[in-house]
Amino acid sequence: MKKGRFTIPTDESFVEGTREIAAKWGADAVRDCDGTRLPKNAREFGKVYNTYFVVRGDNDFARKHPEEAQRIFLLSDRTLAESSTVKIEFMKSYLADEFAPDYTNLHRWEVIDRTTGELITDWTVDQASHTVTVKNAVRMHEYTVTFMARVTWHPVQIYNYLTNNWTCEKQLTYDPAFPATKEYIKEHMQKWCDENPETDVVRFTTFLYQFALIFNQLGKEKFVEWFGYAQTANPVLMDAFEKETGIHLRAEDFVDGGCYNNAFRIPTGKFLQYMEFIEKFVSKTVGELVDICHKNGKEAMMFLGDDWIGSEPYGDHFKDMHLDAVVGSVGGGVTVRMLSEIPHVRYHEGRFLPYFFPDTFFEGNEDNAVAELNRNWLTARRAMMRKPLDRMGFGGYLSLAAKFPKFVDRVAEIADEFRTIYDAIDNKTPYCTLKVALLNAWGKKRSWMSHMVAHELWYQSIYSYQGVLEALSGLPVAVEFLSFEDIKNGVPKDIDVIINVGDANTAFSGGEYWLDERVLTSVREFVYNGGGFIGVGEPTAVLQNDRYFQLADVLGVDEEIGFTLSEDKYNIEKQAHEITEGIRNVDYGEDKKNIYALKGAKVLDIVFSDRFKRNMNVGEVKMAVNDYGKGRSFYITGIPYSFDNARLLYKAMVWTAHKDLNRAYASNVNTECNYYPTSKKYAVVNNSREEQVTDFYDVNGKKQTLTLRPMEIRWIKE
Repeated sequence: MKKGRFTIPTDESFVEGTREIAAKWGADAVRDCDGTRLPKNAREFGKVYNTYFVVRGDNDFARKHPEEAQRIFLLSDRTLAESSTVKIEFMKSYLADEFAPDYTNLHRWEVIDRTTGELITDWTVDQASHTVTVKNAVRMHEYTVTFMARVTWHPVQIYNYLTNNWTCEKQLTYDPAFPATKEYIKEHMQKWCDENPETDVVRFTTFLYQFALIFNQLGKEKFVEWFGYAQTANPVLMDAFEKETGIHLRAEDFVDGGCYNNAFRIPTGKFLQYMEFIEKFVSKTVGELVDICHKNGKEAMMFLGDDWIGSEPYGDHFKDMHLDAVVGSVGGGVTVRMLSEIPHVRYHEGRFLPYFFPDTFFEGNEDNAVAELNRNWLTARRAMMRKPLDRMGFGGYLSLAAKFPKFVDRVAEIADEFRTIYDAIDNKTPYCTLKVALLNAWGKKRSWMSHMVAHELWYQSIYSYQGVLEALSGLPVAVEFLSFEDIKNGVPKDIDVIINVGDANTAFSGGEYWLDERVLTSVREFVYNGGGFIGVGEPTAVLQNDRYFQLADVLGVDEEIGFTLSEDKYNIEKQAHEITEGIRNVDYGEDKKNIYALKGAKVLDIVFSDRFKRNMNVGEVKMAVNDYGKGRSFYITGIPYSFDNARLLYKAMVWTAHKDLNRAYASNVNTECNYYPTSKKYAVVNNSREEQVTDFYDVNGKKQTLTLRPMEIRWIKE
């Protein structure tokens, strides 16, 4: 057993158990969690992390300054006008403990006729019943109220409180955009440092503004948006933004018809400017707190979650916070890469799953807990082989996990394997076959964050696209994230392949950006001169000039939306191709219907209805390739993560980029190969829980056959 690079949760009621498990897992640091306190002898276990909340936790201060609570604009339910008067109970779908209508800012509220989009001014409000009455309404029109509310219970504590059946005091919020709170948080930071001399690392959980986490009247999650800026709707900030930019922000700019500017929306110029404004404010404010930590000899760590909004880790202002480290929850390979590649910090830590909470660690559930642990580790391990985290750990109540001996033993094995991987790679850059760019509206700002709703949780509408990122996280390719603005004057010279993935009219597919002739001609020029282009789902989709996929000429496919039914389509024959050779099971996930191939494209997979047999105007294309000048394209309807799909995507990238497949390569789809040129080491990895036989090709194409144990990593010196 090795020791180090491992953080263990503990609390003052589980000291002896912590001592035993820390030794078994090789932990060199301890941390507390929301709702726990560290034991007095915490230093015995190594480095001490202490959770720190900037905008919650001191209810005495919050009660003295209720006017400085955090604010949010909320949208009422749509209410049908059955007569010329309509009453809207705007709070009825929200948790009363979480929000209180802010009647001091009534002038910022808006009533909108959602049938016409018209802003309505003829309305009154009854504060006692939280009801707006709209006068002179139009019968059979729908109306909404957008109201400003104070956040009276911190959303993350709501989640923890309800999950763990807590009975402690409910935590209020306060906002450093207000002057009294701004001074308070700096004074409190120094006071806290004075009172916690044993703390080595201040684990900020997190900073100023919570991602959008809104509960309904039943205490169930109503709206969750991990990137949501909804809770930044502070009147001080809105006014300061207008003074700086000349842009007046309305309530509708925040609620966005109920979408709350979520990451799938193509961001408006106004919203992007506001994000930039918030980022500058958050970075400057947090930088002052971090400087206090440093003056007191403590490191500052950011938890990438909770109140992380405005602290964009891939944004231009992240460096201004002077942080030492980041930590975040590891959902799989995507979140490993999202964390491990964050710039301007010295080390990166991952909190692995499962969380030690009673929703997983209850009697009779040990096998499921171990299974979840293994799933989490195996998907994360692929990404670790490319860009490892510097540390790993867990969160929650260690006393719960201690009751599961098989789980404790398996964590010990994983901890040792993690340290072995880290030491072997030793910060060395792995060999990359090619460089691929993910093209979407967000670009660099959302590096490894696209197609997420609630931090890499499974959603039916997105897993077919999220699989692209999960596959890429462990493949031997360099990955960059580009925005449409980045390519208007040409695709960067070092890019080999562009991937555009998502549903039509989303920020990730691009929607209206594909109406810009500079974007179209830039990508066409790139492919025509020898580049590769991969489209997944509805790439480049927006209706214009009688075409739905604006780069149908490059892709060789388009989507039938009913306007070209009269055009006969004869390209329906499935053809063999090197991309699909050796791939056993292609999973298209939620799939896309009505895709057809243009003349000249090669159809790699197509399905036919059993209702009618013809040799034209039938079939739905699932995969196709196309030559375009000196370049190539590949199209697929969806690609959820699986071993076969990851291999399919890799082969498609290699083919479209005109690269040689058999270089630093393992042929069996259950296995993968990583090569580290500076140390001249290969790591051939078995991603499955069964023994696998694979042909291994070194970087020069020399082949040998290997037999790998279940989940084995075979290290081979060149």
